[in-house]
Parts: sequence; C-alpha cells; structure tokens
Amino acid sequence: MAAQQQLPVSEAVGIPVIILKEGTQRTYGREAVRANIMAVRAIAEILKTTYGPKGMDKMLVDSLGDITITNDGATILDKMDIAHPAAKMLVQIAKGQDEEAGDGTKTTVIFAGELLKEAEKLLDKNIHPTIIVEGYKKGLERALEVLEKISEPVSIEDTEKLKRVALTSLNSKAVREAKEHFAQLAVEAVRAIAEKRGDRWYVDLNNVQIIKKHGGSLLDTKLVRGVVLDKEVVHPDMPRRVENAKIALLDAPLEIEKPEIDLEISITSPEQIKALYEKQERILQEKIEKIAATGANVVITQKGIDDVAQHFLAKKGILAVRRVKRSDIEKIARATGARIVTDIEDLKPEDLGYAELVEERRVGEDKMVFIEGAKNPRSVTILIRGGFERLVDEAERAIRDALSAVADAVMDGKLVAGGGAVEAEVAKDLYEYATKFPGKVQLAIEAFARAVESIPQILAYNAGLDPVEIIVKLRSAHEKAENKWYGIDLESGDIVDMWSRGIIEPMRVKANALKAGTEVASMILRIDDVIAAKRTEEEEEKGKKEEGGGEE
Repeated sequence: MAAQQQLPVSEAVGIPVIILKEGTQRTYGREAVRANIMAVRAIAEILKTTYGPKGMDKMLVDSLGDITITNDGATILDKMDIAHPAAKMLVQIAKGQDEEAGDGTKTTVIFAGELLKEAEKLLDKNIHPTIIVEGYKKGLERALEVLEKISEPVSIEDTEKLKRVALTSLNSKAVREAKEHFAQLAVEAVRAIAEKRGDRWYVDLNNVQIIKKHGGSLLDTKLVRGVVLDKEVVHPDMPRRVENAKIALLDAPLEIEKPEIDLEISITSPEQIKALYEKQERILQEKIEKIAATGANVVITQKGIDDVAQHFLAKKGILAVRRVKRSDIEKIARATGARIVTDIEDLKPEDLGYAELVEERRVGEDKMVFIEGAKNPRSVTILIRGGFERLVDEAERAIRDALSAVADAVMDGKLVAGGGAVEAEVAKDLYEYATKFPGKVQLAIEAFARAVESIPQILAYNAGLDPVEIIVKLRSAHEKAENKWYGIDLESGDIVDMWSRGIIEPMRVKANALKAGTEVASMILRIDDVIAAKRTEEEEEKGKKEEGGGEE
C-alpha cells in the first residue's frame, strides 16, 4: 500500500495533490462496489442455511465463552462481531426490520444478498449501477402492488387464522413440540392487549411482559392475564394470598427519608433518642393508617419500605412489594385501573386498582408475585418455562416472533400464504411487467424477479429438495390464476395449496422485507468510493487489548 494517498496528476500542473492522511485506505470504482457486494453476500450466505422450517441452527460463542444456539436472524446478526462497514449496514437494516415487523430479518438479509448477486451479473455486462437501482425501484413498487392485490383480509375475531399465523412463525423455531401451545398463547396475549383506535386496531407489544424461569417443560409456559413481579412479599407476617385485591401503587418511599441538606441534632439524654425514634415510628404509622383507610389491602411501591413500615403493614394485613421497576408499575396501572400516587397524602379510594387475586408463588427456586383477574387486562404476562437455560432463551425469541406476527396481522388485517407461494406469484407478475420496459431497465426488473424467486429455492434446498426442479414446478403451477397460493410442501416436495394447509403470514412482514432488502442493496450499489481513515494509536492499542484479552 502506498504511504500516501493522492489524486490523479493534473495535466495542467503536473503536481500530485495530497488530500488524505498517511495510512488512509481508499478503494474506488468497480473494486469498491465488488468489495461491498462480497461482504453483504457473505453475511447472507451465513443466514441462508437457517431459513425455513428445515433450516439449521448456529452456535455463537462470544469472547467470554458464553454460548448462544439459535436460528433467529436478528440474534445471529446481533451476536456476530462484524467489522466490514457494508456488512454493518446490513445488520442495521435487519434491526430496523425486527423493530418494524418483529419478524422477517432472515428474509431481508437473504433477499438483499440475492439482489446484489444479480446486480453483480449486470455489472459484468457493463450496466451502470444507477440503471440497476432504477430497475430495482420499479420492481419493488410493482411487487408491493401485487402483494396488496393478492392479500386476503383477516379480523381480530378470526382466532383460527391468527393461530395459523403464529404457527407459521413458530415452524422454523426450536420449540416445535410446543408450537401449538405457544401459538395459542400468542393469539390470546395479542387479543388481550389490542386497542381499537378509530376503525383500526393497535397493538403495543410492550404491554406483554415476558419472564423466563428454567425448570419444568415448554408446555408449562403460561399466560397470566395480569402482571407477574419477579419480587417477593417483603415481610414474613404479611398474607401471601389476597383475593379481591385493592391495589395502591406508590412512587413514594415508606421509610424516613434522609434530608437533602446536612443537619445536626443536639441530644443530651437517652430519653431524647427514644423520643426521636418514637416520632419516626409515628410518622410511618400515620402513613400506613392513611393507606389502610382507603381500603387498600395490597401496596406496591417503586421505592423502599423500611422494617418499621413493614411491621405496621403486616399488622394491618396488607401485602406489600417494594422496589418494583417503573415499567412494571405502569403495566399494573394499565391492567388494574390504579393511579400511580407520588404523595401518600393524596391517596384516595378511587386511586386504587382492582384484581381478583394477588398471590406470592414459588416458581423454580424463586418467589414471584402474581396479579391476576384484572377488570381490564391491557397488560399480560407470559411466563416461559423450559428444561434448561438456553432452551428458555430460544423459547423467548420464538414467542416474541409469534407475538409480532400476530400483532402485524391484527394491525394490518392482511395475510398472504407462505411456503414460497407469495414469492412465486410476485415473481411471475414481475417477469411479465419487465417486458413493458425497453432498454436495460428491463434486465434490472428481471434480476429483481429472480431475487424474489430465490426465496422458495432456498426453502427447497434447506429441505434437501432439488431447487431447480422445485422452481420449475412452482412456475408451472402459478400459470393458472386460481393457483396463486400454491407453494412447496417441504415434507413431500409437492406443490400444494399453502392457504388450505394453514401456512399463512402477515403481508406486512413480506412487504417490509422487500422494502428493507431493496433499500440496502440500492444503497450499496451507489457507493463507488470507500475511504477508511487510519486508526489512532489509542484505538490500535485498545484493539490489541480486546483481541488479546487485555494485559495482565
């Protein structure tokens, strides 16, 4: 590598103009495009083998030796220590897909890789990247129109279809033996928290609390129509079970707070010390009397409860939990109808929330407080159980994807068939659409169609089927308009009606995956110059320490 980077020599002056620091690396032109394409394709190749119900898992080992076994695309990309800047863009777009749709990260990454693979062939034919990007843009617009046209409606009342959506999402996960149970939980949870806004449904998955406890089996996973606190009752003399609970939610401490300014108290006799302690006790007793007077029999606070306050609460038969997270307090407020009070003097009976049952239970080795039977359970909890910790972690990822898929279906109200059916239908339309464009844009639209069509090919390959034979059968089946939902039966290799088989997905997941994949591919094709600054000495030293595990 040259010691200094320079611009081409000016013919008029004949003197090179140095504009970059020594050690800076510059890659430009066709070489820069190819390097970026190769980086993205390398990431896509890693994820390809995990795609679909027959996909394989990845074992990821971090620098501390912690192991993650998963086939979840978002998790794989998050755990991989990726250095290449173009590959990092792919990770960011996949995270965006996960945040927007909650599923489809592998589809996004694989589709982006296939688009760039097709673009490379066009670049070899001296087709300019701008023309390729234009063709991809037109292809995407047409694909989204086709998705909108062929999608089928679904309502929140159609629990059978929603369950099928959840099952399709869970088919590729490591929880296959419990997928029916998980699908049912996902549908019930989403239906419980869904809100009607105008003429549309809105689902905020932050209202679904997920708690993991290893022990038991996956089938012991259950939905609590309320909130579960990973805390225990603060005093042994307090009740462990309260029916018809009236819940006071406090953002205030039940203890004597230290003043913010320094004070000195002059005490000259033991009686004065006793009087001071008695005064503190009276203050706390008055607070507890005030709470009890409202009719509250459960107190949950974000702050602390000292020993004296615990004693008075226990005497009143009040169940109390302290140092609860703010997010959990807000979930309880939504579920029970309680108002969070910051000053105990302001607490009134109408501020209390209601639940049929508040109970402390042992889950595994820990004690937890269950709040169940709320009047309006806008917050629910899924308590995940499993034989060992890594299985529980994978179960959490699976249930999150299932929840996201059902939520997308409820909010959008549109479904498409899986198993490669929707991709085959979109590709068929795109091949026909491309013929309407004279010139090189036609080639780019056809390349887009081939990238879409590669998704069912990868599904077939991962199932041990012949991808070429499958794609020929799929094209042939989709020649008939009534066969729009024909896809691949991965068990037999036959082309069958996926809709009647119940393999259905939210349209939003497919649409977002196509959009995100096209965006990142277009962005990378537009880059023709990569200028990488030299790392500073401090950064070099830090990098060496990280690679070598630090100095002794």
